[in-house]
Order: sequence, then structure tokens, then C-alpha cells
Amino acid sequence: MASVTPIRPEPRPVPALHDRAIDDLSFIRQTMERATPFTAVPGWGGVAMGCTALVAAGLGWGRPLGSAWVATWLGAAALAFSIGGWAMSVKASRAGTSVLSASGRRFVLAHIPSLLVGVLLTIALVRAGQVAALPGTWLLLYGAGVVTSGAHSVRVVPLMGLCFMAVGTLALFTPASWATALMAVGFGGLHLAFGLVIARRYGG
Repeated sequence: MASVTPIRPEPRPVPALHDRAIDDLSFIRQTMERATPFTAVPGWGGVAMGCTALVAAGLGWGRPLGSAWVATWLGAAALAFSIGGWAMSVKASRAGTSVLSASGRRFVLAHIPSLLVGVLLTIALVRAGQVAALPGTWLLLYGAGVVTSGAHSVRVVPLMGLCFMAVGTLALFTPASWATALMAVGFGGLHLAFGLVIARRYGG
């Protein structure tokens, strides 16, 4: 009677020790990036953004809420976002990280939906002749974006967002003649105040 030889599976190659170590280190680094809050929120950049808003408020002071007023604030917003993005990138680079890190991407992506909604509502409200509703809309949506992105950052950032939302709520239920003043308080004053706090406590 012929003997039966059991078929043994071929042994799988054992990964080299250094390969496993590299994989483990990569996993640990990715886990730490996901758990680390984004601290490159620009303090001095926020101060500069606030100054931009105060200049826009000065240019728009006493003007009716028409196309020139809207254009002034949209121009100021574009400049402020450019300053903020540049300052954030510089601060992240100084800290040895990047805006494109895991925590940085979460911070930025959490802010984008409210900005897109703001763009769409701006177009709709201008076309409908409801320019008086823009200050409250802008402040509320910007504040909401700061709150959501601030969930991935230091504690002071969500608080700043809530303050923006409070000023935005006030702007919705006050006379149109208050619009420029409330825009100055929100985009100017709050950026200045919280920018100084962030610069002092979180390194610029």
C-alpha cells in the first residue's frame, strides 16, 4: 500500500525586521497626526485680516448698501483670505508641519462648506436686491465655519466662531444703517482681538 505524503503549504516569507519597523513608525506617525490639533492658526495674520476689514469699513462708511458697498467688502474678503492663507502656511512651516498635514486638511476642509454657501447666498441675495441681509449672512456663515474648523484646532478658535455668530445674529435683526459698524466689529474687531490672543498664546 502506497504511503500518503501530506501536502504542506509553502512557508510565507517573513517580512524583514526593518520593514516592519518602518511600517509601525509610519502608522504611529499617521495616528499622531490625526490626533494632533491644528495649531498653525495665524495670530498676526488674523490681526492683518482685521485691519483689512477696518479699512473696508472706512471706505464703506456712510455709503448705501449697494453694489459699491458689496464690491468693497468682497475685495477686502479676497485680500483677507489671501493674507490668512499665507500666514497659516508660514506658521505651519515654522512649526515643521504643513497646511496639507492630516490636521491641517481637516481644519481647512471643515471651513470650506460654509464659504461655498456664503458665495451662493451672496449671489442670490444680490440678485434679489436683499443686500441688507448680507452682513448677518456673512458673519453667521463665517462664524459657523470657524466653529467647525476650530473643532480640529485650539480651544480659542471655536470661541471666536461663536462670537462671530453672535454679531451676525445681531446684524440680522438690527437696522441696515448698523451694517457697516457691525461688519467692522465682527471682521475687524474680533479678528484683531482673537488674533492678538492667538499670537501671544500660540506662537504668532
